[in-house]
Amino acid sequence: MAIAALDVDYRPDAAVTACVLFETWSEEHVLSSFTVTGPPAAEYAPGAFYTRELPCLLAALARCPARPATIVVDGHVWLGPDRPGLGVHLYRALGEAAPVVGVAKNPFRGAPAREVLRGDSRRPLFVTAIGMRADEAAAHVRTMHGPHRVPTLLRLVDQLCRRA
Repeated sequence: MAIAALDVDYRPDAAVTACVLFETWSEEHVLSSFTVTGPPAAEYAPGAFYTRELPCLLAALARCPARPATIVVDGHVWLGPDRPGLGVHLYRALGEAAPVVGVAKNPFRGAPAREVLRGDSRRPLFVTAIGMRADEAAAHVRTMHGPHRVPTLLRLVDQLCRRA
């Protein structure tokens, strides 16, 4: 079963979601990738970001040939010890069938994130998870391909949705 990395780009007239499927955490090459263009996302609501992004992620996951073994999102799974973020809402929407790992470029005050340093960067990535121990998720992110702070395939999914 594949690992899916997802990201969303918001535009005035549409929301573009990219999905990159890959086989192992250290993989350099994709099994497949695609984008889904949908209607404009809901307005941003502080503390309820998931209401904006969740429908986009679900639409992209519906296009996958099979449910991914693990899903990686750009952002935080948890916003605090008892405060669910985007990843928790996604996990629940999928019937808790696949772990969700959040990889954020910026910290969120109160989020129980594991800091992961990659390459020569002195700035960490912030990893949270549900359905998998956070330490295990952080170890996986640490082993992802690429010499830079942001792993190769996470950079690719970001570029895909921005260029579509």
